[in-house]
Amino acid sequence: MASPFDIAIIGFGKIARDQHVPAILGSERFALAATVDSHGPGLDGVPHFRSLQALLESGVKADAVAVCTPPQVRGQIARQAIAAGLAVLLEKPPAETPGGFAALKALAGRAGVPLFTAWHSRFAAMVGEAKAWLAGKTVIAGRISWRESARKWHPGQRWLWEAGGLGVFDPGINALSILTELLPDPVVVTSSAFEVPSNCATPIAATMTLESGDAVIAVDLNFLEEHGEVWELELTTDGGTLLLSRGGAALSIDGAPAKTALDTEYATLYAHFADLLDRGESDADPAPLGLVADAFLIAEISPAEPYHD
Repeated sequence: MASPFDIAIIGFGKIARDQHVPAILGSERFALAATVDSHGPGLDGVPHFRSLQALLESGVKADAVAVCTPPQVRGQIARQAIAAGLAVLLEKPPAETPGGFAALKALAGRAGVPLFTAWHSRFAAMVGEAKAWLAGKTVIAGRISWRESARKWHPGQRWLWEAGGLGVFDPGINALSILTELLPDPVVVTSSAFEVPSNCATPIAATMTLESGDAVIAVDLNFLEEHGEVWELELTTDGGTLLLSRGGAALSIDGAPAKTALDTEYATLYAHFADLLDRGESDADPAPLGLVADAFLIAEISPAEPYHD
C-alpha cells in the first residue's frame, strides 16, 4: 500500500475532535501531521500551530488539509491552502456563499488541486442503499423533519447565530445534502419561512417547500427540539415509500422495521477523499449550499424570542 497522506486539521473544535481525529487515526490512508487553531489547544503529541501560515513555514510536511473552522473564514483558508498546493477537504458548508464557493472551485481547478466538499451525511450508513432502492422509481412527494437542540449540540458556538453562520441550516443542510444525492432531478426552493431570534442574524427554525420534477417536498427545521433528535427524510414513490431516519443511519421501506448498519460516516468520507487524492480529482458539489442561499433570498421572516445557551 502507498504511504499515507499527511493531513492537517484547521479549526480544532468539536467536529474536528469528535469526528475527524478518530477517522484519520483509524485510517491507513492518512496520518495526522498537525492541527491548527487560532485560539484553542491541539492534541498531545501532534504539532500544533496558530495559523496555516505558521504551519507552512514550519517545515512540517502536509499533503492535504481538512478545514473545520466556522464557515465565515473557510474560503480564505482554503485559498491559502490551494496556493500552497495542498488538497482541501471542506467541512459543510464549504463556503459562506455559492459565489464564493464557485470562485474557490475555479481556483482549485486552475491549480490542479483536489477539492472535496465533505457533505458527511451523504456517507451515512444507509444513504447508498436508499439511492439504489430509488433507482427506476418516480418520486411523487416527500418530507424532511430535522429537529435537534442547539443547546445540546452547539453550546457556546456564537458563530452559528452571526451572518454566514446559517443558524438552523447548519444541521439542516445535512438533510439537503442527502436529498440532492438521492434525487435525479434538480431541487428548487419555492417558498421558505424563518423564525429569527431578536438577538441573532440567522434562523432558529425554518420551513421550506421544495420541488424536484413533479414532487413537492415539505421541510421542517428546528433548533429548539428538547425531546430527542428527529433526523428524518421520507420519499413517496410510485413503487413504495422510503424513510431514512437517524440522519441516514436507518432505512425503512413501506413501514417495515428499519435496517441499520455500523456508523462509519467519517471513515467512509476519508476513504473517498483518499481515492480522490490517488486520482488527483475533485468532488465539489455546490447544490446543498445553493438551496440554503435560495431559501434565505425568498424567506418570509418572523421575529422570535432572544436565544441564549
